[in-house]
Amino acid sequence: MQRKLLILGCVFGMLAVILGAFGAHGLKEVLTEESLTSYETGVRYQFYHAFLALIIANTSFFTDKTKNIVFWMLLVGVLLFSGSIYLLTTSAITGVSIKSFGFVTPIGGVFLILAWLVLILNVLKMNKK
Repeated sequence: MQRKLLILGCVFGMLAVILGAFGAHGLKEVLTEESLTSYETGVRYQFYHAFLALIIANTSFFTDKTKNIVFWMLLVGVLLFSGSIYLLTTSAITGVSIKSFGFVTPIGGVFLILAWLVLILNVLKMNKK
């Protein structure tokens, strides 16, 4: 499980750098200020969760079961949350309109929140032992 989380964190981090640079340099002239701000939110949250995956991978106090749950929640959460933001904000230039699927952004956010909740609950269990 450690390897999967490390790979996830590294891939999310690398893609966040690429997408952030693309947003700052390639999209600056073609997106509205509001769309660019939303795009940057997607990048920022992707980075936060890349770091979380790297941290969790290197902890010994979470079980492999907990790490597995967090892995899947982070994967699905970032794909739905950040991924949908990228698609929604660039729809004017890509021609890909997912406005009718905009509901997936908050679903992705729920997965990210749940990943943190799983970690919190596991930490609270540690104190009871």
